[in-house]
This record gives sequence, structure tokens and C-alpha cells, in this order.
Amino acid sequence: MATLIDTKAARHPEKQNRPDTPLVRKPDWIRVRAPTSAGYAQTRTIVRERKLHTVCEEASCPNIGECWSKKHATMMIMGDTCTRACSFCNVKTGLPGPLDADEPANVASAVKAMGLSHVVITSVDRDDLSDGGAAHFAAVVRAIRAENPDTTIEILTPDFLRKEGAENVVIDARPDVFNHNLETVPRLYLSIRPGARYFQSLRLLQKVKERDPAMFTKSGLMVGLGETREEVMQVMDDMRVAGVDFITIGQYLQPTRKHAAVDRFVPPEEFAAYEAMARAKGFLMVSASPLTRSSHHAGEDFAKLQAARAAKGA
Repeated sequence: MATLIDTKAARHPEKQNRPDTPLVRKPDWIRVRAPTSAGYAQTRTIVRERKLHTVCEEASCPNIGECWSKKHATMMIMGDTCTRACSFCNVKTGLPGPLDADEPANVASAVKAMGLSHVVITSVDRDDLSDGGAAHFAAVVRAIRAENPDTTIEILTPDFLRKEGAENVVIDARPDVFNHNLETVPRLYLSIRPGARYFQSLRLLQKVKERDPAMFTKSGLMVGLGETREEVMQVMDDMRVAGVDFITIGQYLQPTRKHAAVDRFVPPEEFAAYEAMARAKGFLMVSASPLTRSSHHAGEDFAKLQAARAAKGA
């Protein structure tokens, strides 16, 4: 007798007893076409052949069609299962398996096969590991650098909560951009990022600058979760005190009815206002739009970030 498996329950067992949240119809400015291009198919083949995971797929990114058609993919290392249970995220939660020793080489090979000039590497949270996966993250950065010396490397890391000093291992691997997303305003952490701490995330970004002042730092926010304009402005100020160079702001999109509900869809003109505020506060680079995500247009944005620093220093 066949057994039917609820795939959503299998991905998020901790959310199944929650009441369904309402689904709000998306406005016209937030809709995207389903991916069908040849470039998308080629990228998918490269990822599958090397048994890699991508945050594009695991987190149901709305930009996957656009990015993969250009052979841009954000690799998600250390498995496909996260030890946290953030209410906004569609990555599978549970107890992860052991690290794949071949993953650094496989990721480096995929970067070469795609011909990437800029690559973004992220990961699941691995609270089960003594260093939070820092050594593995660093090994991936070094492997990419060895096989692709002209490729610039951007990393999007966990917060390394209760892993004292682990972040230094990653910083010392010398990625070009160190990204860690604050995700939301402090008031909403208990409901949106219950396993994280706002100050831990902010302090991580500050530690990067303290250890390597030349390294670019980056962080992102989702809006549409119930935050106020004043709260977003305060987070911008906190980021600037921590020395963050680049801020991204995008619309939160609800993965399933068991995830946090969308409070509202922020219109494009409000994103334009947020961008103006952020630039006035001194960020070198700002990306703010409904479909902005941390790694969307990352290569082009990195070039702009470098140019902005050069112009400021001139």
C-alpha cells in the first residue's frame, strides 16, 4: 500500500500545527513569469550534475528565471536542511546530515562551468556544528579562489550565534563581500526570526569591519511584515554605525499559508523613498525594490559598490 507524504509538512514539521494565515493577492508589480529559457535549463543541469543546492530553489526566489537564464545561481552549502525555523523562510528545517567533504571542489567546479565573474555563496544555519560550519564555509571560498582566481566572491553567512570566534575563520578566507541579513526590525524578531538575536547579527557585521576594514559588508531587510517606516530608518542607522556598506530592501513574499502572513505589499514609490533615505545616510550602495533579494544582480551591484568606494576615496 502506497503512503502519501505531505511534502510541505516534511519540509516544515514545526509549522504544521499553526493555523493557516491568509494569502493576499499579489499586485501587478510583484508578478514574474515562470522560467522556460534555455539558459535556465543549462544552469539547472550544472547544479544537478554536481549535486549542489541553491537558495534560488530552496527559498522559492521569484527571480530564479531571470538569474538562471544568465547562468547566475546562489549556491547554498552545508546541505538543504536548516536548524532554525524562521517563519518567513521556505528552506527545509530539521536535523541536517554530515557535511560533504567534496562540496568545496564541486562548488568551485560549478563556478568555472558557469563562467561566473562574481559568485554568491550562502548556507543553511548549522547550529549542530561546533563552529557553525565556519571552517567549511572558508574551505569553499578558498576552493573557488584556487580554481577561479578572477572570480569575485560574495558570501551570505549565518549569524554564528554561540560560536565564539567562528566568524574570524570566514573573514580570514578573504571573500570580497561579507553579507549577513538582519532581515527585519528588532520588534519583529520573536515572531519572524525566533532563533536569532538582532544584536548578534548587527555585531557580526561590525566584527567583520573591525577585523578587515577593507572588506565590503552588506545586509538586507524584508518589508511588508508589519514594520513601520521609523523602524526601518532606525535599522539603517544601526547598520551605518556597524559600518555596513551596502543595504538591500525587498518585499516579503509568503511561501505557504503556514508561514508569516504578508502585512501589506509595499508600493514601488515607497521603495524609492527608502533608497533615497539610505543614500542620504551614507551607504555606498543601495538596492531597494519589490523584487530585490540579497543576491539579485549581485555581480553588477558589486561593480557599482567598488566604483562608489573609489569615487568616495578620490
